[in-house]
Amino acid sequence: MKLITVSGPPSSGKTSLILKTIESLKLRNFKIGVVKFDCLYTDDDILYEKAGIPVLKGLSSSVCPDHFFVSNIEEVVQWGISKNLDILISESAGLCNRCSPYIQDIKAICVIDNLSGINTPKKIGPMLKTADIVVITKGDIVSQAEREVFASRVQMVNPRALIMHINGLTGQGTYEFSNLITKDNQDITTVVEKKLRFSVPSAVCSYCLGETRIGSSYQLGNIRKIEIGDK
Repeated sequence: MKLITVSGPPSSGKTSLILKTIESLKLRNFKIGVVKFDCLYTDDDILYEKAGIPVLKGLSSSVCPDHFFVSNIEEVVQWGISKNLDILISESAGLCNRCSPYIQDIKAICVIDNLSGINTPKKIGPMLKTADIVVITKGDIVSQAEREVFASRVQMVNPRALIMHINGLTGQGTYEFSNLITKDNQDITTVVEKKLRFSVPSAVCSYCLGETRIGSSYQLGNIRKIEIGDK
């Protein structure tokens, strides 16, 4: 089975992209499943079910979605294999610009939209910087000049990535995209012993463990303080 990881900021068009891409993959008789990782709520699994796609939903709740992904991805892979899937697509929550839900030697896709702001590529960390393919959506809403400037900003952040403009509503560009994500992507039976491309956010502090009171006396563990110079 091939595993593909898709991430990106909220409402960038990840689910629409995946649904349209699966339509193209089904034309070649691939059996595809999806696992949707999120934090508090998602109904994207209903969209996948309506499309006849095997789907798992995982909500991280109070846990960092990256940690939740890493802790559960092996079990998800084994679920996909038990379903005899040819391709399993993992869709991340993508709520934190520090997120990095990518695995070495596993195809990594970052979805970002043209409406997010010209400086957004600089604000997105390893989720964008370590992706193999960057898909830019909602290009039909902005001008050609804006699309080119935004794409150049993405290229500056990740010069190694292939950048594609795809319309998640019409599916324009998803056929070419479906060819790319299946090409040079190895079959796997497990992700045990594989490594993340980048470390997950580190925060084991008193607030992680349920503390709600504010003040230095209540702050324990991995705490980082802001640097304040002379005023």
